[in-house]
This record gives sequence, C-alpha cells and structure tokens, in this order.
Amino acid sequence: MRPLIETLSSIVGPEYVLTATADIEPYLHDWRRRYHGSAQCVVRPANTAEVSAVVAACVDVGVGIVPQGGNTGLVGGGIPKGDEVVISLARLNQIRHVDADNNTMTVEAGCILQTVQEAASTANRLFPLSLAAEGSASIGGNIATNAGGVQVLRYGNTRELVLGLEVVLPDGQVWDGLRALRKDNTGYDLKHLFIGAEGTLGLVTAAVLKLFPKPQAQLTAWLPVASPASAVKLLSRLRAHCGERVTAFELMGEAPLRMVQQHLPQVTLPLAQPHAWQVLLEMSDAWAGSPLADMLAQAIAPLLESGDVLDAVLAQSEAQSQALWQVRESIPEAQKREGYSIKHDIAMPVSAIPEFITQAEAALQAAFPQVRVVCFGHVGDGNLHYNLSPQAGDATEFLQHTDAINRIVHDLVHGFNGSISAEHGIGQLKVHELERYKNALELNLMRAIKDALDPAHVMNPGKIFS
Repeated sequence: MRPLIETLSSIVGPEYVLTATADIEPYLHDWRRRYHGSAQCVVRPANTAEVSAVVAACVDVGVGIVPQGGNTGLVGGGIPKGDEVVISLARLNQIRHVDADNNTMTVEAGCILQTVQEAASTANRLFPLSLAAEGSASIGGNIATNAGGVQVLRYGNTRELVLGLEVVLPDGQVWDGLRALRKDNTGYDLKHLFIGAEGTLGLVTAAVLKLFPKPQAQLTAWLPVASPASAVKLLSRLRAHCGERVTAFELMGEAPLRMVQQHLPQVTLPLAQPHAWQVLLEMSDAWAGSPLADMLAQAIAPLLESGDVLDAVLAQSEAQSQALWQVRESIPEAQKREGYSIKHDIAMPVSAIPEFITQAEAALQAAFPQVRVVCFGHVGDGNLHYNLSPQAGDATEFLQHTDAINRIVHDLVHGFNGSISAEHGIGQLKVHELERYKNALELNLMRAIKDALDPAHVMNPGKIFS
C-alpha cells in the first residue's frame, strides 16, 4: 500500500479510503457525465478533525485535494482532473444546533439541503435556499458555489444566508468562524472569501445559517405572458403592489416546456394551449390571513386588459402547487434526455433581459440557422439559463460550434454589464471565459488571495484558474 494511502487509512479507517475502481467511479464524473476524472483515492472523513488531518497529510506530500459534496454541480468543480485525492464530506452530516430564538441553525457541510430545510421546518422556521437538486445537493457544496435557486428574489443567494463558517485551511489548520451574529464589525469578514470559492481556498466543514419565519400563507400561480418584456412589466408591478411577498418569479420559453412534454409525459402542463412565454410565480406571507389571491388579482388586472398577461392558473392546494413547480423543476432532466446542448448560466439587470433575449436570438439565428433556443430561469433576480440545442438530428456537428456560440452569448452578456456565471460557478467549464471577461486587476486580486491562502496550489487545482 502506498505511503499516503496508509496515512489516510490510519486517520479515517481503511474502510473509508476507497481505492478500488468500482468504488471510486461514482466520484469521478458529474451528474451530466460531461466530466470524467481520475484520483488516487476517495477519502470519507467523519468529522472536522479528520478532515484537518487528511488535508495536512496530502499537503505534506504535495498531492492535490478535491472536495466533494453531493456532486450535483454543473461546471465540473467537484471532479478531479488528475492524480488527486477526493475528500467526500458526505459523512459530516450532523445538524449541530437549531436556535429558533436567534433564527439560526448550525449544520455540517455534508448535510443534504432538503434535510436542512426539514430541520428548520420542524422548528417552525424556514431555510429558504431551494433548487431542483435539493434532495442530493449538500449544504457545503451550496456554500462553495454560492448557490442561488428559486427564492433569491426574496431571500438572496447562499452568501446572504450564511452568518458563520468553520473551514479547514490548505495547511490543515481549522478556522472556527461559527459566529451566529448579524452584527460583527471587527475587520475583514473572512467567511466571504470561502463562499463561492469552489473549494479553492479551503474546505467548509460547518456553517451557521440564517432562518426565517415559516410562511403561513402561500400562493402559486402560472401566468402565460405576451413576451419577456411583459414578464418584466408583471414583475415590476407585483413588487410595487405586493412588496416582499413575491418569493419566486420564473420565466419559461416554449421550447423547454415542449421538452418536458416529450420526455416526461407524467408531468402535466397546467395549460393545454401553447404560449411562447410563461411565468411561474410564488407569493408568501408569515400572516395566515394574508389575502394573497386578492392582491395578485388587483396587481394583474390592468395587465390582463393590456394583453401583457394572457391568463392565470392559481393552485388551489399544496398538491397543485407542487405540480406547478414540478413542471419547472423537470426542465433540466428533460434537457438531459433530449441530449447534449450548449448551456449558459448568465445574469444581467432585470431590465436588460428582454433586449438581451431579442438580440441574442437574432445573432444566433443569423450565424447558426439550425439553433433552437431553450430559455428559462429565475428572471426575478436577473438569472437566465440560456441553453441552445440543434433543431433536429445529431448534436455532434452543432457542438463543434460551442466556442463561437459562447462568444456570441457571452459578448452580449458582457455588453449588458452581466455575468457569465450567475449561480453555477466557474469550475472547469468556464476557466478561460473568466480570463476573457474579468479585467486584469480583478484577476490579479483573485490570484493574490489564492497565493496567500494556498501558496502550494493544492486546493481543487484547475478550478476557477487555469
């Protein structure tokens, strides 16, 4: 047995150091099977002390470390690129403490997001981070990628939901920053270095999360709209009329919904008549008597008259609400079954979205007449999943144009002062795109932070930076 494997086995126990090909294979590819890697082994520590010792052992021999949570990422950020050691945090899965009076919860990084949500609910509180992979995504991965999801409009990204962190640093030291404080003005707020850093600066092992009052009234509605501009008009009116009760606002084009119909026939669309654009809206209130339906009706009345909103379907039960959300959350799986596509996770000011959609489709159609735009996303916070598939047939030839298509889309995004990665991160996928669109000063500052915290560059090598 190689010396490093022996050392790691002495730390976590031989049964938690995986070396057999069949055992480590699930850790070497991503959910979409776009990235395939190799690793010396997979280590599964049980606590922060073991993570610290494992990191120190790897650093001593100069071996790269790849942290991995639920492995639901979409940019290859948790997949090893070479002869590295994968550290799976799945066994760090304890809810350490729930403080309902302080509206906080302390959890370990391997906790599944859905488990965190359920623990909050048991305490009659809400942890609002919600995304399609919440049944398998880990909170550590959510923090490492600054995950977004469907309720960013009201509650913010993961960054806004974290008060404190516990982190194993690249030399094995443990930084205990598990402070459940909303005010702590004592210099640099170090936790923000690690949120969204994709494991390139350290391994998050635990976090203090914000909780919120559990909604007692909720409304889910499906509204076809005339255009993306009509959707933005609807959002603006809702926020003015209903305030922070607007929790989620999702826009979907016709193409992704047709994919759901084709590949997931068990998922029922709420309207038989096809529409080019549809909105899935959620409103909530901590007051059980909140007249959400009346507020929505008053808000959309003039838009129904103007033709911006074409219809409205309101869920009459929790089951109907879940059915509406199932349509939206089924889109990634339907796309996966459709075959490879060129994906863009982009953000821009909400006001710029209609013009971006118009310009992008025109430019793409002119350059690639066979392109099919599959557009949907969390428009309430300016995030579009702007994906492109061929109209028909084998995608192989179409995918050969990936670089040229990315250039059209990302140049337009950049022109609207947007971001080429709204919520998925950089990982392996967008390393060179980051270098193209970040200015030199920003990149130098980022590299300076990396060099200061991880001078040996052992933490998740090849991610974010080339």
